[in-house]
Amino acid sequence: MQAVRGRVRGGGGVVGCAAVVKKPETLKVVATNRKATHDFHIHERMEAGIVLLGSEVKSLRDAKTTIADGWVEIRKGEAWLHGIQINEYKWANQFNHDVGRTRKLLLHKQELGKLAIKTQQRGFTLIPLSLYFKEGKVKVELALVTHKKQHDKRDAKREADDKREIARAMKRGHG
Repeated sequence: MQAVRGRVRGGGGVVGCAAVVKKPETLKVVATNRKATHDFHIHERMEAGIVLLGSEVKSLRDAKTTIADGWVEIRKGEAWLHGIQINEYKWANQFNHDVGRTRKLLLHKQELGKLAIKTQQRGFTLIPLSLYFKEGKVKVELALVTHKKQHDKRDAKREADDKREIARAMKRGHG
């Protein structure tokens, strides 16, 4: 490659331009569904956008929400989030939103088709795991799950207790 008057020959690139520096993604988690890992086997996770009103976004910035009872329904090629509560924003007055309304999720058509098949035929459920701000936009982390049986919950608790005991023994032995 030869440099000719500020240009690189044969390189195909542009010389003299400043490199674009990407800022690291900033995530501000607003709400998490801590019961999900206890009650469900998580098979797949994905991110979706959500359609909100202005007062809902303001309320989320104050972290005034619960998503523990949330679930997703796919109907007519659209995903709808049910069962989450975003509390009213104190200063919205008459323009406030309905606390328990159904909210539309934003997913690609291929993702919606794949999820519709899995939820209808294979017995999976789609639930929200967390609600967070990513680069100023509200996102929902969704999970494709199946219910745990009671004995699975007991086994998981026993494993966690065993790990805790081992960690304590290691700490006592080396500390």
